[in-house]
Amino acid sequence: MKYFFVLGSNPALSVAELASVFGLAEKEEMAVGAGYCGGKVFLLETDAKIDAAALIKNLGGTVKIGVIHDESGVSTRELLSIITPRLEPGEGKFNFGLSFYGSRKMYLKPLGMEIKKYLRERGTVCRWVVSRETTLSSVVVEQNKLTTGGAEIVLLQKGDKVLVGRTLSVQPFKELSFRDYGRPARDDRSGMLPPKLAQIMINLARAPKDGVILDPFCGSGTILTEAALLGYKNLIGADISDKAVEDTKKNMDWIKDRFQITDYDLRISNTDAIELSRNVKSRSVDAIITEPYLGPQRGPVDIETTKKELTELYSKALSEFKKILALNGRIVMIWPVFHAARNSQFITPDMKGFKIFNPIPKLLRANAAVELTARDTIIYGRPGQKVWREVVILEAS
Repeated sequence: MKYFFVLGSNPALSVAELASVFGLAEKEEMAVGAGYCGGKVFLLETDAKIDAAALIKNLGGTVKIGVIHDESGVSTRELLSIITPRLEPGEGKFNFGLSFYGSRKMYLKPLGMEIKKYLRERGTVCRWVVSRETTLSSVVVEQNKLTTGGAEIVLLQKGDKVLVGRTLSVQPFKELSFRDYGRPARDDRSGMLPPKLAQIMINLARAPKDGVILDPFCGSGTILTEAALLGYKNLIGADISDKAVEDTKKNMDWIKDRFQITDYDLRISNTDAIELSRNVKSRSVDAIITEPYLGPQRGPVDIETTKKELTELYSKALSEFKKILALNGRIVMIWPVFHAARNSQFITPDMKGFKIFNPIPKLLRANAAVELTARDTIIYGRPGQKVWREVVILEAS
């Protein structure tokens, strides 16, 4: 079956996550069948049936998952012949919506009206859910129950043809917001890693579920709480800050209570990242996933001084990570990118013993939307931010 994945605000991160989750670097036959539909949609063909409702809860970078039914011309008659046989209205009102992803303009009103006419002629009370945009947001899809009792029909531009599909699930935005803003311990002054980005980083690490995951700059515990929700069993957190350690404990207890998660082992300690090997066994950690201190978040910043201090800190930390990381383990780490005077300034810690891993399989790199830096990393941020995030994946060299 062929599935579509509507990508999040950072297509490169979204594709990297999907490639990691599906193992596309190793499964060349799947990578050959994968591709893009514009800059917002990723296509994947697989013999296995995807449980979209379960999968999307584990993906931080995917907004919608759906299935492709067929390929069609752009005429209303051709599209109707594919869409209407697959509509399955039950009792009560049936809501439906239309989304078009593509670079050309497509006037959806005639198609929507014909679908509405088709349903009403068969005695179905229906409502066409519309938006100002040509695509419905995940919020609109969820609030109008288009994946549970209704239907979001998705049209994807493919040259002069259209792929016709249907959305199966959308990102659980309410739950993600609750995990972000509802947790008992937050530290806005130090900066908060979004749960969605934490999910992506964990998926990029590709650690076994029974492997050991370590966050040596655990802060308020976002990576550890998300790892527990994703089913990882052996978690270690460390931070030099007493407050961070207490915040992590509070948030882990909250996650455990709210989501009834009990089958994991957690160790948290007040430990400096450059002294980890005193408390963590050699070669015992399968993945190190972390966002360290990124420098001052408010007020004027002396960028050169901050870069020098962080480069020294990260270099020492990486040296320590090498002692405790398993031979086939990965590091997924955030490095700061400073924006000033219309240019971006990066840091380059000493990576002795490590090399940067490009998370996009070779067959999927030829796309303008999948933008990586010159050193094969991905930048995550939004306009107006002084400090952006560089997502760096490291493996032993």
